[in-house]
Amino acid sequence: MTTVMIVDDHPAMREGLVSRLEREQDFHVCGQAGDVEEGWQVLHACKPDVALVDVSLKRGNGLELIKQIKTKRLTTRTLVCSMHEESLYAERALRAGALGYINKQQPTDLIVDAIRQVLGGDLFLTQKMSTHLLQRIVQGGESLGNSVSEVLSDRELQTFELIGRGMNTSDIATQMQLSPKTVETYRSRIKEKLNLANMPSLTQAAVQWVMENH
Repeated sequence: MTTVMIVDDHPAMREGLVSRLEREQDFHVCGQAGDVEEGWQVLHACKPDVALVDVSLKRGNGLELIKQIKTKRLTTRTLVCSMHEESLYAERALRAGALGYINKQQPTDLIVDAIRQVLGGDLFLTQKMSTHLLQRIVQGGESLGNSVSEVLSDRELQTFELIGRGMNTSDIATQMQLSPKTVETYRSRIKEKLNLANMPSLTQAAVQWVMENH
């Protein structure tokens, strides 16, 4: 019996996934969590074969949990299931230790297939994303590590994406459940790390990055 844990801050999403996964005779959802801290506790309690993890959580970032699993050398394999466009976060998820990335909007049957593929030790990416990654490697000879997603921290990357999607500081603070002051700190760090002259330049770079990776 394959045990699966779901980490997602939307109860309805978790319930839908549980309902679908439990229809598989060889799957059992052994635990659920809504944030990183709870996820770590559930992980130790049920020791799942596979963890299905969202990126954006109300408290913490799903990639933080995936990194912890990798650092502790646990046997649990991880698959990111997120609402974010895969071209924006798939690279980062793989570097964190995930074996795959799938969008929540994909049919649940495909999510089941992705879990089975990851369970077998194989990477799961859509054909579009696989092609995108190969093109990134071939064009210009640059490694994936030189991308924006490598330079910025998880929270900074999420902030950068939301800036690129047209959100202001207040909107971002609400979305990420942070204080506006913390968001401003992230904006300043991003500007410094990307060597941008000012905040308008940051906004322009973020918009361009989202457009290129959408």
